[in-house]
Amino acid sequence: MGVAVRMNIAQSKEQLRASADELHRATRPAAQAGAQIIYDAAKLNASTLKSEREHYFYGTATKALPPGKKKAAAYGPYQPGTLYNAIYQVFSKSNSHKDVSTYHISFNREKAPYGFMVELGTSRAPAHSFIGKAVIETRAQVREAIKARYIEEVKK
Repeated sequence: MGVAVRMNIAQSKEQLRASADELHRATRPAAQAGAQIIYDAAKLNASTLKSEREHYFYGTATKALPPGKKKAAAYGPYQPGTLYNAIYQVFSKSNSHKDVSTYHISFNREKAPYGFMVELGTSRAPAHSFIGKAVIETRAQVREAIKARYIEEVKK
């Protein structure tokens, strides 16, 4: 006496594909949950750097100018909160694919061209990191948020 076992795996393959697609779709909202935490922390850090009044920044060309002429060659004026308002987050299509979703958190260089000098410092001014500090300070919280959101999205 023999037993025949027949299995049609076509339906199972379709279900697996759907599951894989669901897993892939969950990466972007999960990455955004982590990016939001870094973005919020960067904004908070930048708010502590907010000047009380309009301000200028001076490029390297002003070093050679006499003291009375430096302000004429300065960039600005920039209103208080310019750097804070220039911070953004954006999804990066070019750095993302099925298994990886990438968000960039940065500042708009057109709106606040002095942001690099604030973040990294200069030969005369210390760094006041607002984005890098946000990444370091929120690392554990970001991991947890990404994990929780990924699980939530997959269970939908």
